[in-house]
Amino acid sequence: MLLVMAAAIPLILFAGWVVFLNARQARTDSRLAALETLNRVVGRLSSELGLQVEIAETLATSASLDAPDLDSFYIEALRIKQARPLWETIELVDPKGNQVLNLLRPIGADLGATADRENFERILATRKAAIGGIGPIGPISGKRLVALRAPVERHGELKFVLTVALVPDAVSQILKGAGAPPGWVGVVVDAKGNIVARTIGEPFELGRPAGAAVRQAISEGSEGNYTATTPEGARVDSIFKELPGTSGWSVHLGIPTDQLDAPVRRSAFVLASGGAVSLTLGMALVWFTARDISQRRLEQEAQAALALKASEERRRIMVDAADLGVFSLTVSTGDVIASGRALQMLQLSDEAAHEDLTLALDRVVEAIEPADRAAVRNALLHCRGDEAVTVDFRTATPPARWLRVNGRCSQRPDTGGEVVVAVLVDIDDSKRAELDRQRLLRRLGKAEEDERKRLSRELHDQIGQTVTGLLFGLKNVEQAIAQLPGQAAQLDSLHALQALASDIGRDIHQIAADLRPAALDDLGLYKAVEAFCSEWSRRFGVSTDVQTLGRAGRLPPEVESAIYRAIQEALTNVAKHADARHVSVVLDRREEELRVIVEDDGKGFDPSRRASPDGASQRLGLSFIEERMSLLGGTLAIETEPRHGTTLFLTVPVINGSLRS
Repeated sequence: MLLVMAAAIPLILFAGWVVFLNARQARTDSRLAALETLNRVVGRLSSELGLQVEIAETLATSASLDAPDLDSFYIEALRIKQARPLWETIELVDPKGNQVLNLLRPIGADLGATADRENFERILATRKAAIGGIGPIGPISGKRLVALRAPVERHGELKFVLTVALVPDAVSQILKGAGAPPGWVGVVVDAKGNIVARTIGEPFELGRPAGAAVRQAISEGSEGNYTATTPEGARVDSIFKELPGTSGWSVHLGIPTDQLDAPVRRSAFVLASGGAVSLTLGMALVWFTARDISQRRLEQEAQAALALKASEERRRIMVDAADLGVFSLTVSTGDVIASGRALQMLQLSDEAAHEDLTLALDRVVEAIEPADRAAVRNALLHCRGDEAVTVDFRTATPPARWLRVNGRCSQRPDTGGEVVVAVLVDIDDSKRAELDRQRLLRRLGKAEEDERKRLSRELHDQIGQTVTGLLFGLKNVEQAIAQLPGQAAQLDSLHALQALASDIGRDIHQIAADLRPAALDDLGLYKAVEAFCSEWSRRFGVSTDVQTLGRAGRLPPEVESAIYRAIQEALTNVAKHADARHVSVVLDRREEELRVIVEDDGKGFDPSRRASPDGASQRLGLSFIEERMSLLGGTLAIETEPRHGTTLFLTVPVINGSLRS
């Protein structure tokens, strides 16, 4: 009976302890949920505001700002604003702080000085885009707005400050849509401590200074926690975090203190009651329990040792069967423990050894092709946390073979140092096949361009000349018939033949230009793109805007051909699918790459439809562009959504006018 009671009472104590732990865990879970919600809101707000900053900076580089007047920029800015519901208006402010343009007023209206002078002065000093705080009710807009400013620089001088006035509704929607439980209070404040958004009572609190506890918290650090009292009188435990890239904005999330502490208080009472009842009889069970636990632990350790040995043996058998080399690197000491198969694959041993071997990292690196050594060393030594490592390289000893390192960084339990555990995979056959495929595709691309050039030349020089001769012959026949009386019907038939021959000549010229434009060989990529866009605009009735930025000069022929064909395919997609009114093409030559942006204001599309049968035609065109970019080591990114147009971002690595290998 005593043993039964002694066994039952600790269970009561354990149950009370579990209740207490569950209560504390619930409190911890609430804090973790608040932190997760806070990070989610911070991430979404940072992403949304960062996107608006990028768009404003892009607009600040518009060529229409270089025109003698601002009419064209006013139209362009109005088009962009209409496509972005978060933008209330766009302003241009001169360096003295006077507004020269505001989309809420017609051009030439008296606008006065700009608001949020502190943010404006920061732009003048830093020449960088910045987000200000929530302003007072504007005299023109009649709303409280958030000013996002970007400098408009030309030739190193500040010409204007472009201001985008954002409505705070999007901030409020993100905050309220974060999924916080009822009763939690979320607040977004600017750098001055003024409220930008709030989950409770927002219409009354918007633009007003936050509480003293909030302002003190943001003055002491970029993130943390504090206790405060809400304007509604509730006591809350709050956490906050600063929004990166917003010059001091922060997000605050408060949990009612009563709601947070209530489970802990109840569980503490239950635990104290159970402890008082079970303390006496529980001590009698300690000795028996300790002895039983000790015996069980010894048995478990013995079983674990046997299981570990069996697991190690199975691992070795599986690794040998998979023909993989295994090694581990201690990052702090540079010591490598490699299996026999790994040494054989690195050509450090003629035959696979049965035992592992310890050697220095430098010795392993010496077995790697010199051109690949830096990449392998950096990937292994700079691995941190739980990062994965994947790098391809060639062995140094002929015949060189392609190998791949697949590994992951982890912490050593004994020293706490970082260890990279990895396997070596022989990818020589697949790698060489891929390289052969790339070379073959490049040769096919070059052969295609050569054949286009030949066909274009033959159409122009041979068939084109034949049609020209036909036109001259018909002209002579016309003159002969005109001298004969009563030949009006024959002249009409002859004129119809002349018109048909002229149409054939124009078609031949257009086909020759489509096959291989002469401007691409004679004048280069920029002029060829401008000529093509002009002709495309005339043919399809869609306005185009071509901008060239960065360094001038010719590019490698394969780059010029690939970019020209990609732009040609992109505009073909616009003509077939977009129903657009305006297309913008930007060619930006950087130090180490060429960037191309093709943007239209058409109906856009759902990116997921690229995999459906309905998007087959569009998918084929985009796949063509992706293939062109991959052959040059470049990339293609697509930004689109229904009814908001499509933007293609093409990037090709180019160094000093040569294609980077």
